[in-house]
Amino acid sequence: MRDVLIYDGDCGFCSTCVRFAERRVRPDADIAPFQGRDLAALGVTAERAAHEVLWVRRDGRVLGGARAVAAALRAGRPGWRPLGVLLAVPPLSWAAHAAYRLVARYRYRLPGGTAACALPPREAA
Repeated sequence: MRDVLIYDGDCGFCSTCVRFAERRVRPDADIAPFQGRDLAALGVTAERAAHEVLWVRRDGRVLGGARAVAAALRAGRPGWRPLGVLLAVPPLSWAAHAAYRLVARYRYRLPGGTAACALPPREAA
């Protein structure tokens, strides 16, 4: 089994980001929207998958949000790997987490975002 990058396929902003990653970063992983996937087999819930991008490692460990983005970068082409390493080290990891939460909260307002991207207020925090 390969690592898997799971994202919200109903979100235009998320889909645009994933297409960029597929073209430029090229992480060594299966990339799929969470809709229609057997999430239980991956060890995640639909609620979590709708809340943040997820990186499911071969060993079953699940990374979410900025940590998932950093993992995807580390698994990508060599030029992207240093950024993935930097995003996993404090204090940059703290900044990455804060930035990810901010983007996730307002993704429906960003280019490519749609009403389907909007999270219920309690899940967006």
